[in-house]
Amino acid sequence: MSGACANDADIYVPQIATVLKAEPLTATEMFLEFKLDSGEELGQMPGQFAQVSVAGFGEAPLSISSSPTLNGSFQMGVRRAGRVTAALHRLAGGDKVGIRGPFGTHFPVEDTMKGKDVLVVAGGIGLVPVRSVIQYVLHNRDDYGTVTILFGARSPAERLFTDELAQWDARDDVTFMETVDAGDENWTGNVGVITTLLPKIQINPQNTVAVICGPPIMYKFVILALQDMKLSYDDIYLSLERRMKCGVGKCGHCQINGLYVCQDGPVFRYADVADTREAIQ
Repeated sequence: MSGACANDADIYVPQIATVLKAEPLTATEMFLEFKLDSGEELGQMPGQFAQVSVAGFGEAPLSISSSPTLNGSFQMGVRRAGRVTAALHRLAGGDKVGIRGPFGTHFPVEDTMKGKDVLVVAGGIGLVPVRSVIQYVLHNRDDYGTVTILFGARSPAERLFTDELAQWDARDDVTFMETVDAGDENWTGNVGVITTLLPKIQINPQNTVAVICGPPIMYKFVILALQDMKLSYDDIYLSLERRMKCGVGKCGHCQINGLYVCQDGPVFRYADVADTREAIQ
């Protein structure tokens, strides 16, 4: 799970990639699919990120939203939040970007999680990085026990990857539940924060690994609920990707106490950060 750049290229020199697909996910999120012009695979593991640059606008760290099992390309979900992400929202098929990475730690899908039951709890844009975990686990379905996916959005209009949500819901080998903070006239599902879904599921705390990503306030209450369900801190993994800039631990922009999120994370085992309150709130 250690932080790394998967290829041997100079980590400061971007590779050129071509946009294969650019489609809106919501009013503020864009789906982008890329392919490296070199023809090589990006080489990421679920939970890692890459630095994406747009000529004339700069670069931004973005979660890689697809599993490495998606051969030939990689995907991202980008929220419009500033100059670079606004430029990314204007991309179209055939446009070029720079890619540095992948960087950071990843979810332990190849060791700790194998043979275990998997619980994924994602809130809002937090679905973007953990989607890579879900895809990886489902591609290698026989390597894992039960799979439970809980997803929460603020409103029906802010639900991400809606086609995939429907696919997960339709699978016999997945328990999928979702909720929205506030419904509309067409919403017939659960209404409430994501912790309202946790009492509806059962887990074996001795054989479950939880994967969590969402807004900071969500971590506090989800972790409290998982504590009540007797899940060990050692079996809870968080994606804390935030404030990253250089991606290689040089600028200090992402430092939280003694941790550098870009190198020590963005994926952390909760047992390792439970005493670092700032990291999870």
